[in-house]
Formats: sequence, C-alpha cells, structure tokens
Amino acid sequence: MNGVSFMTIRVLLADDHNLVLEGLIQLLEKEDDIEILSAVSNPLLLDKEICTHSPDIIILDVRFESHNGIEITQRIMETYPTIKVIILSGFNYQEYIQAASKAGAYSFLSKDKTNSELIYLIRKVASGIKYFPNIQGMSFNDSLSKRERTILALIAKDYSNIKISEELKISKRTVEYHISSIINKLNVDTRVGAVVKGIKKGYLDL
Repeated sequence: MNGVSFMTIRVLLADDHNLVLEGLIQLLEKEDDIEILSAVSNPLLLDKEICTHSPDIIILDVRFESHNGIEITQRIMETYPTIKVIILSGFNYQEYIQAASKAGAYSFLSKDKTNSELIYLIRKVASGIKYFPNIQGMSFNDSLSKRERTILALIAKDYSNIKISEELKISKRTVEYHISSIINKLNVDTRVGAVVKGIKKGYLDL
C-alpha cells in the first residue's frame, strides 16, 4: 500500500429488473474504488436507502413498472441535492436525454453501452462532471491527454499496470483510471485495441 488513499465512490442501484441489478452488482464489485451500498427494485424504498446509506451516486432506471425514473430523479435532486444521478435506459431517445438533464441528473447512459463505458462514466460523474450523449448516442472525446499518450506508449511496450505505475511514479489505481479513459476515448474494448487505434490516429509512432 504505498500510503496512497483512494476516494471510494459509494453507489446505490435502482432497477426493477433483478437480472440488471445482479449484473450491475457483479460488474461494479470488481472495482476497488466503487462500493455498492444497496440495490433496490422498488423505487418506493429509495428514500429509506438514501437516508440509511448516504450514497454519492444513484444509478437509476429510466422506467419502472409503476414509476417514472425522470420524476424520481427530480424528486431526489430537490430533496438530496448533493447526490449525483446516472440514468440508465434501454432507449437512447433524445427526449429522455433532455428530460434527464432537465430533471437534474448528471448523466444518461444507454444499456447497450459497454461495461467499461459505465465504469468510466461513474468516475467522471463522481468527480463532478456531467455528461449527456448527443442524439446519435454517446461519443467520448477521443483526444488523448499528454499523460494518456504517455501511458498508451508504455502499454504498446507491453508494460503491466504495476510497471507503468513504477515508471511514472503514480498509483496503480491512477494508472487503471487513465487506461479506462484511453479505452473509452478510443472506443475500443481492450489494451491491444487501444494500441491499434492509437497507431491509426497517430498517437503512437512504432
């Protein structure tokens, strides 16, 4: 442990499809900086869970069988203005996106996006950044920062995360965050894919 402490992102999940909840729990529990506080299928339980756990982020389905996720978001924002809401939807309709933004949500993500996009988005939202996709769907800015280009070059040299951490004198978690950002910006699924895309875009000269 090199004395570095990481902010834990405290997350509450709300979706009336148990399979979705189970999938989200399995996905997010693998992340060291994300803690699942609770998962509810009944939105009427949200107030109790919020009061009990004080989450940083609520990941909320846009539609429940008998409730509207947009209206729930608006109520959450009025009552708990420091909480950040990410709305998940099976539909990437512009009307939903605009309504989510107007209700005070921090972001909107279609359920057909990749796991890495959701994790990337959670970390962005936790840092206070709002993100909403355009009408064509989510498209992350693919312009890599200087640090990200440096890390991509080390990935191309087959450096492990630990070796990159040691080389740049930054924490392993910071390396993982940057790699997640690189993968999402380049719209790929793997480190190898990032290298290939980086070469095509001129970020790497190999």
